[in-house]
Amino acid sequence: MMSMQKPLLLALSLAAASAYGETPKPWAVSTELGVIATSGNTETTSIQAKIDAKQTTERWHNHYVLTALFKEDQVTQEDGSKIKEKTAEKYFGSAKAAYQLQREHSNLFLYGAHTDDQFGAYRRYSTVALGYGDRLFDGETMHLDVEIGPGYFRAEKVLADESLEKETGVLLRGAAAYLWKISEAAEFTQTLSVESAEENTRTVAETALTTRINSALQLKVGVNLSNDSDVAPGKEKTDTMSYVNLVYQF
Repeated sequence: MMSMQKPLLLALSLAAASAYGETPKPWAVSTELGVIATSGNTETTSIQAKIDAKQTTERWHNHYVLTALFKEDQVTQEDGSKIKEKTAEKYFGSAKAAYQLQREHSNLFLYGAHTDDQFGAYRRYSTVALGYGDRLFDGETMHLDVEIGPGYFRAEKVLADESLEKETGVLLRGAAAYLWKISEAAEFTQTLSVESAEENTRTVAETALTTRINSALQLKVGVNLSNDSDVAPGKEKTDTMSYVNLVYQF
């Protein structure tokens, strides 16, 4: 009789643990993909991809992001012939390590990012920053996280003749991330980062609405804005991208 009680108690314990929830996973990874292809009178190909990975330990909350954008359009030449020409090629990667302090949601962070944009006002843009982060507002369905700290940047600015000019300097970086869980199947997010230096101020903002299709698949609709305060003549200060992506969560 005693030999049967131990397996029974073990089974009951496992069932209770399952009912009250599992231990949070150390990794949360999502992948995004958006593809647009047209043919006929107008031929275009556009691909946007993103990997977003978050790692959680007892003291560290780390965040890694990789994105890629590629676009190819049909262009009519002076002689009337048509060719396909690359019109966008952009890669971005960032990593943030945040050490959690005693107070919940407060942290000290180290952040690094690099952008490679073949058609932007800056060909390459690298940033390193450190500072303090905290949660300003924490409600039942929404919260707002902010962070601020000094840093350093190195960039290659594209001039009017398409030559490159190197820029370096110290900066002050501020960022905010707002999340609103509208329902069990939908959420709204807004992120904003500002990197202010004497040579240039770079502002990046993203607004997105995500709806759940099933337990792993989501549909995401959003707008991304990127602005540089100091660009060469003939270059636009603001790049805007609207997208509809499928998101798969691991």
